[in-house]
Amino acid sequence: MQGDVAGTSDWPEAGFPGIRVNPESLLPEIVNEDACREALAASTDPSDQIFVLIVEGHAAEAAELLAEARFKDPESFRLRTFEAEVLRVSHRTDRALELFRQLLAEFQGTDREALVLQYMGKTQYAAGQTSAAVEAFARALDLRVAQSADAAQIYSSTVALQRARDVLDLAC
Repeated sequence: MQGDVAGTSDWPEAGFPGIRVNPESLLPEIVNEDACREALAASTDPSDQIFVLIVEGHAAEAAELLAEARFKDPESFRLRTFEAEVLRVSHRTDRALELFRQLLAEFQGTDREALVLQYMGKTQYAAGQTSAAVEAFARALDLRVAQSADAAQIYSSTVALQRARDVLDLAC
């Protein structure tokens, strides 16, 4: 992508223009402000604005928009995952993981299970629960490969799993 911050072109995609997943923190970061703002300006989906606010760390603003969006579409899978992400950004990791466990139970055996596991692993990793994160990322990767998922999703799971394994190995 043109205009990305130097050294970020091999970072996994985060699902929105100008945003990629930092392979060290495993969290999404804006690497191309112009591309992100252009895509946001062109979007009519409130979840895009919520996602960018989460990435920027603006939990209160994201929560406010999320409440409005969930009122209009309470069953939206994406908005439900963002609810847990807002909790993660708000440093309410236990509650975020509880929501991801609920989503995992609900979507186990579906094509959404791998995404829930990926989010859960990211939250566990950020909370220092590296062993649990390795397990979640490994399961997400296995599912994505078995489902012949998009190459970007498989790459994202591979990078996350390798980083979590590396951190776990250093801790031992």
